[in-house]
Amino acid sequence: MSDYRIGVDIGGTFTDIVLLDADGNVISKKVSSSVENYALAIVEGLESVFAEHGVASDEVTEVMHGTTVASNTILQLAGARVGLVTSKGFRDVLELRNLRMPRLYDLTWEKPPPLVERYLRMVVDERVNAAGEVVRPLDRDDARRAVRRLLEEGVDALAVCLVNSYANPVHERIVADVVEELAPDLTCCTSFDVLPEIKEYERTSTTVVNTYVLPIVERYLTTLREGLDSRGVAAPLLIMQSNGGLTPAAEAAVKPVNIVESGPAAGVVGARAIARQSGLENVISFDMGGTTAKASLVERGEYTRTREYSVGGGIMTGSRLLTGGGYLLNVPAIDLAEVGAGGGSIVHIDAGGSMQVGPKSAGARPGPVCYGLGGDAPTVTDASVALGHLNPSFLCGGELAIDAEASRRTLHDAVARPLGLTLEHAAWGARQVAIANMIRAIRAVSSERGRDPRDYALFAFGGNGALFATGMAAELGMKTIVVPPAAGLFSAFGLLYAEIEHHYSRTVRRVLHDADAASIESVFGELEAQADAQLAADGFDAAHRACTRGAMLHYQGQIYELEVPVPAARIDRSALDALAESFGHEHERTYGHRAGSDEPVELVTAQVLGRGLSERPRVPDRLVLSTREAETDSRRAFFGRAHGWIEAPVISREALSGGEGPCIVEEYDSTCLVPPGVRATVDSRGNLVLSL
Repeated sequence: MSDYRIGVDIGGTFTDIVLLDADGNVISKKVSSSVENYALAIVEGLESVFAEHGVASDEVTEVMHGTTVASNTILQLAGARVGLVTSKGFRDVLELRNLRMPRLYDLTWEKPPPLVERYLRMVVDERVNAAGEVVRPLDRDDARRAVRRLLEEGVDALAVCLVNSYANPVHERIVADVVEELAPDLTCCTSFDVLPEIKEYERTSTTVVNTYVLPIVERYLTTLREGLDSRGVAAPLLIMQSNGGLTPAAEAAVKPVNIVESGPAAGVVGARAIARQSGLENVISFDMGGTTAKASLVERGEYTRTREYSVGGGIMTGSRLLTGGGYLLNVPAIDLAEVGAGGGSIVHIDAGGSMQVGPKSAGARPGPVCYGLGGDAPTVTDASVALGHLNPSFLCGGELAIDAEASRRTLHDAVARPLGLTLEHAAWGARQVAIANMIRAIRAVSSERGRDPRDYALFAFGGNGALFATGMAAELGMKTIVVPPAAGLFSAFGLLYAEIEHHYSRTVRRVLHDADAASIESVFGELEAQADAQLAADGFDAAHRACTRGAMLHYQGQIYELEVPVPAARIDRSALDALAESFGHEHERTYGHRAGSDEPVELVTAQVLGRGLSERPRVPDRLVLSTREAETDSRRAFFGRAHGWIEAPVISREALSGGEGPCIVEEYDSTCLVPPGVRATVDSRGNLVLSL
C-alpha cells in the first residue's frame, strides 16, 4: 500500500491531475474541465485515475488544489450582492480609486464598475485618527440604521471599512456586533480582519473583493469536499494561495482574497523547488498555455512577491507600471507578469498591414483550426503545426487529433497570401511576433525591476513553454533553459512542492532613526503569535512551526514601499539601523540610486510569514514518470531563414543521450523544440537542460 499526494489544477480547457507516491512514482492525467461545476471534473477525474492505476481512495494523504473560481467570479462579475458600511465622507472611495490608468492617453478608457453600487454603500458618522485615537465615537443606533438599510436592499454579504480602522478597530467591531445582532447568518467581513493596513482605497477594495467572492468560494469548496468524501477520499484539502503557500480549505473559505491568483502561483513554486535542487539560485519561470503566457522571477532561491495587483482588468500586455485596469488587491502574491500570447492566440493582419498575434484568443472552443472543432482563424498553434514543430497527426499521446492541412490552408489564406509571403515564412513570422510579445512579460519581471535577464536561467513549462523557450532565450541573451518533467502539467505538479503558509501584516508607521524599538518588537511579536496559533490549529507541533519577519519601508514622503527581510533576533537600536541600511541597498538595486544617510527611512508595515514544516521532503529528488514513446522518428521542421527546412529527429526525453540540435523532444503533455546549435541533455533528476 502506497501513500499518494495529489495535485489538481484547473484550466479553461483541461483539468490536470498529478499523483505522487513516497518513492517518487508519478501518475498524471488530463481530463476536460467541467465549466458548469469545476468540482465535478476533479472528482470524476480522480475516480478515473483510481480505476486505471489501482489506487485506493484511503491511500490518499493530501489533496492540493489550484483554483480559478475566485478570479473567474470577478471576471464574470458573478459574485455576491455586497453592501458596504464606511465612514462619512468616504462613500465613493471605490469609484474615485487612484490615479493609475492601464492605458496612457486613451480618453475613451472607462473604469470598471464598482463591485458595490452606490445605493448599497452606507455611511456612519464616526472618526478615528491616524494614531488610533477616537475623535468622534460611533453611535450604535447609527450603525443599526446603516445595517438595516442594507438588509432591506437584500444584500447577500456585508463589508465594513472605516477610515483609520487599521490603527484602532473599535468602531468596526461595533458594526460587526450590530450585524450579528440583526442578521446573524449574514456574511460580514471587516477590513481590520482582512487587511489592517494604511491606504483607504486599497484596504476598501481588498475587503470588498473578499466579501464579493466569499459565498461563491465557500460554496465551491463545500461541494468539492462533499464530492471527495463521497468517493472515500478523506484526506485534507489544501488550497494554493496567490502567495505560493498552501492553506486549509476552511481558511481559504474565510479569506478567499488570498486565493484569487491561486492557479498561476503553483508553477512558480515548482520552478523554485527544482531550481534549488539543480543548484540554480536565479531563474525566470515562464509558463505558456493556450491563452496567456506568464513570467515570474526567482531570486537567490526565493520568490519575488508583490503586495499589490489588480484582477478583472484584462490581460496586462504592456509595462507593469501601467496598472489600474481592474479591482485592486493589496495582499501578498507571487509577482507575475502576463501577456496575451498563447497557443490559441489568433494571428491576424492589422489595419496598417502588419502581422499581429493576440491578444484575442480562439479559446478552448472552437480553438485552433487544427483541432477540428470549428475554428476558422489561424493561431500560434496552427503556425507551429505548419512549421513542423508540433506533431501533424495528434497531441496528448493520441487523445487529440490534429488536422495539419487545415492549419496550412487557413494560415496561407489569412496571412501568407495577403502579405505576399511563403507559408513557412508567414508561420515563422507569427512565431517571432509571439516571441516578441512574450518577451515583454519576462522583461516586466526582470529589467523593469533592475535585473538583467542574462544573469538568470529560463525555466520553461506549460503546454507551449518549451516550444518557444529557445527563441526567447536567444533574443534576451540567456544561456540556460530548464524544462522540468511533466512540463505541460507543471502547475498541478508544482502544488506538490508547496508548504502551508500564513501571512500576517499590520501598519506601523515609525521613522526608524527615532522609533521605539520595543514597540516595534511588540507588533512583530503579536503577529508571530497569530501565525503560531494558526499553525497549531493546522496540526503542526512546536518543532514544525517557523516564522520569518519582513517589513515594507520607504523614504519619508514616498507613497510606495519596498520589502526587505527582518532578522529574527529581538529588535533593538542596532537592528533598526541595519534595517535602514538594507532598505537603502534594495532601493539602489531597484531604482539605481539611494538617498543620503540623513534621509529618514520609515517603517510602514510589519509582516510575518508563518510556515508549517514537513517532516520529510515534499517531493523526492528523483521522480519516475510513466513514459510514452513518440511514434515517429523524424519530420521536416522549419528553423528560419538561416537553416530552412531540416529533417529533425523526434525523440522522447528518456531517449535523449545529449548532443546538439536540431531535434524535437515530444512528450504526452508538451513538445520541446531544440534548434541547430543548441545542446540538449537530461540531468540526473530528469530535467531537460538546453544550453545556448
